[in-house]
Amino acid sequence: MDNNFKTNIETILDLDYSKTIKDATTVELYNAVSKAAMKTLGRDWSLDAAEKKVCYLSAEFLIGRLIYSNLLNMGLLNQFVELMSEHNLDIRIFEDIEDAALGNGGLGRLAACFLDSGATNGITLNGYGIRYKYGLFKQSFENGFQMEAPDDWQKAGDPWSVRKENERIQINFKNQSVYAVPYDTPVIGYGGKKINTLRLWQAEPLEAFDFVLFNEQKYDRAVKSRDEAEAISSLLYPNDTTDAGKKLRLKQQYFFASASLQDIIKRFKEKHGKDFNSFANEFAIQLNDTHPVVAIPELIRILMEEEGISFVKAFRIAKETFAYTNHTVMAEALEKWSVPLFKAVIPNVYKYVIMIQKALVKDLKAFGKITKEEQAPYMIIDNGLIYMARLAIYATHSTNGVAQLHTDILKNDALHEWYEIYPERFNNKTNGITQRRWLALANMELSGFITDKIGNSWITDLDKLKGLEKYVNNNAVLKEYGDIKRIKKRQLADYIYKLEGITVDPDFIFDIQVKRLHEYKRQLLNAFSILDLYFGLKDGRIKEFNPTTFIFGAKAAPGYFRAKGIIKYINEIAKMIDADKEVRNKMQVIFVSNYNVSYAEKLTPAADISEQISTAGTEASGTGNMKFMLNGAVTLGTYDGANVEIVQQAGEENNYIFGARVEDIEKISKTYQPKELYNKNPRIRKVLDTLVDGTFDDAGTGMFKELYDSILEGASWHQPDHYYILEDFIPYCEARMKANHDYSDTFAFRRKCFMNTVNAGKFSSDRTIRDYTKEIWKVK
Repeated sequence: MDNNFKTNIETILDLDYSKTIKDATTVELYNAVSKAAMKTLGRDWSLDAAEKKVCYLSAEFLIGRLIYSNLLNMGLLNQFVELMSEHNLDIRIFEDIEDAALGNGGLGRLAACFLDSGATNGITLNGYGIRYKYGLFKQSFENGFQMEAPDDWQKAGDPWSVRKENERIQINFKNQSVYAVPYDTPVIGYGGKKINTLRLWQAEPLEAFDFVLFNEQKYDRAVKSRDEAEAISSLLYPNDTTDAGKKLRLKQQYFFASASLQDIIKRFKEKHGKDFNSFANEFAIQLNDTHPVVAIPELIRILMEEEGISFVKAFRIAKETFAYTNHTVMAEALEKWSVPLFKAVIPNVYKYVIMIQKALVKDLKAFGKITKEEQAPYMIIDNGLIYMARLAIYATHSTNGVAQLHTDILKNDALHEWYEIYPERFNNKTNGITQRRWLALANMELSGFITDKIGNSWITDLDKLKGLEKYVNNNAVLKEYGDIKRIKKRQLADYIYKLEGITVDPDFIFDIQVKRLHEYKRQLLNAFSILDLYFGLKDGRIKEFNPTTFIFGAKAAPGYFRAKGIIKYINEIAKMIDADKEVRNKMQVIFVSNYNVSYAEKLTPAADISEQISTAGTEASGTGNMKFMLNGAVTLGTYDGANVEIVQQAGEENNYIFGARVEDIEKISKTYQPKELYNKNPRIRKVLDTLVDGTFDDAGTGMFKELYDSILEGASWHQPDHYYILEDFIPYCEARMKANHDYSDTFAFRRKCFMNTVNAGKFSSDRTIRDYTKEIWKVK
C-alpha cells in the first residue's frame, strides 16, 4: 500500500506528542499507528458507490480491536512487525487497548464478520448501528458473583472513526428531539481494494447547556436535555425490567433506524431526485434480527409524509427494499412492544403500523383466511401488543434462518403459518466467520503451517483447506499440527495468568465453553457434569482420566437473575476443586472474566474440546462452534444449530455428538418428568442436591434454590427442566468421558482435530455473503 507508513508513524508521534517510538506510551503509539494507517486510505473511502448498496442494520457490531485486522487487510502488517522488531517491541503491545465492545455475542460478531467479507468480496455493504459509549459492560467477579462496570472502550481514543458533524440528523420522539451524529469507521477488504463503512450514530442534544437555567442555579435542569439525549447511546441493552427501561430500548431502536433511513434517502435523492421508482434497485436493507424492524413503518412514514407517496407505493418500495434475518425460535426473544408504550415514544409511527396491519388483513382474506381465529396467528397488533417478527415477515421480501436446522424449524414449526402463505420468502443462509480474523490473525502459527502446505489462497477462499486432506495420515505433519496447538495452549495459559492471576498447565486438555450466558446454552449442564467427574474421581468410579482444565467465559445480562446464579455456582465449583489437593492435579475450573473478542482470539486456537451443548432446536446457528472447528478443536455437542452441518462436513467420527435431537424432544415434551430421573439416578441426584444441601454457598441470595426449583418444579412461565438438562445429563457425561479417553491416543485425537480444520471451508462468512448477495440482495 504505502511505503511512507513507517515514516508517518514517526512524524505523527513527533507532531502530536513530541516523542519517538522508543519513549512513546502504548496509547500514543496505538494512536500514531492507527492514524498513519488511516492516512493511507486516500480518497477511495466513501459511503457512496455506483452499484447497488447493501445497508446492514444491526443493534450490535462486535468489531473487537480493529488495529491488527485493519493492518492485515491493508497489507501493512509486515511493515508494522518490522517496525516493532527494529525497536525491540512486542507486536502484541496493543493487547491492553480496550475492545470496541458494541455487541453481546454471536449477533454482533456475525455482523462484524459480514462487513469484513462484504469488503473482501468487493460488495458495497455498509453497516449502520449505535455508537454505545460504554458498550455492554465490563465484567469482574467478587466472591464469585458477576459485577458490572461501565466499559469505557474509548478511553485510549478512537482513531479509526471519523465524526461527520455536518451529516447529523434530527430524530423526533414524542417528548424529545435529539441529533444523531454519525461516526464513520472504514471497513477494509483484504488486499485493500474495497473500503466500505460502518456508520455508528451517537445521540446528542439539540441544546447541550441551558445558560439561563444554570445562571438561575438550577444546575440539574441546565444539563437535563444533554443527559437524556446521551442516555440513548450510552449502553447496549439497558436493563428493561421497568417501563422506563423498555422505553429507552425502543428509543434506541427507532433512533438508529430513523437516522439510517433518513441518511439513505438523502443519498438516494442526491442522485435520483424525487423519483423513488428505482429505490429498491439502488439500496437493499438487511434487518439483523427484530431490533431494527421499526425501520419498516418508519420508511413508509417518511415516503408518505415527506415525499408525498401513496401508501400502496410506499409499502411496495418497503417490501422490495427490506429483508429480515431471524436469529431465534424462542417466542420470548422475538420482540413485542405494548401499544401504549409504543405510542408514548413514537406515536407518529404507530399509525403506519395500523396501515400495514390493514393491508395484512386484506391479503389474508385473499389467502382464504377469513375468520378472526384464522387470522389471529398473523396479527401484527394483537391483544395490545405489536409483534415485530410478524411485521418483519409480512413487510419484507425475504426471511432467512441462519443454519439449515434452524430454517427447517422456522418453516415447519415456529413460523409454519407464514411459510404456508409465503413459501417463496423463506430461505436458509448458514452463518459464517471471517478466516482473516479467526485464523490468519488469531492463529498465525497455524496460518503459516497451512500456507506452507497449500499456499495462501485460503485467505480469500476457505474451501482451499480441503487441499490439506492429503496429509491426514502423515504423522510428521500431524505432529507439526499438534505442536502448534501446544504453542497456542501455552500462549493462552500465559494470557490467563496475566489477566486472572491463575496458573494453568498447558499439558491438560483444554475443554472450553465460551458464549453468552443463557439457560438454553446450558452452562449449567456443563457444571453438573464437571461435578459428576469430580465425585467419580473422589469415589474411585472413574479410574482413568486425562487431566482437564474446564474453561468458561460468559456475561449474564444485568437483570438475568438465574444466569447470574449459574455464574456464581460455577465459581463455587472452581473454588472447591482448587482447594482439594486430591483432585486439583487432575482437573481445574476457570471462569475467565470479561470475555470479549480479544479473549476469544486467545481461547479459540487453544481449545482441544469445543463445548456446543445447547438443547436441540434452541440455538439458531452459533458461530463460536465454527471458530473452534477452524482452529482444530473437536465439537462436544448436541445435534443443534450449525453443529449439524459441522458434523456433516467433518464427520461424526471426528466429533462427539450426544443427546436428544429435535424429534426426540418433540416426542417427550408433553410427558417429560425430570423428577423421575432425579429420583431414579443417584448421580443426577448427587449433583443437583449440591444446589441446596450446603455444599456451596450463594451468600443468602436464594440463587441456588431457585436454580434447583427451576429444574424439579418449574416456574410460572415454564415447565420443570424446560431445557432438558437431566434428560441429556448421562449421555453428555458419557460423550465427555469418551473424548477424554480418546485423547490418550495423541495421533488419533489430533487427526480428528485436523479433519475439522480441513473441512471448515463451508463456514467462511465469504460464502454466506455471496449467498445473501446473489439470492436476497440481488447484487450483480
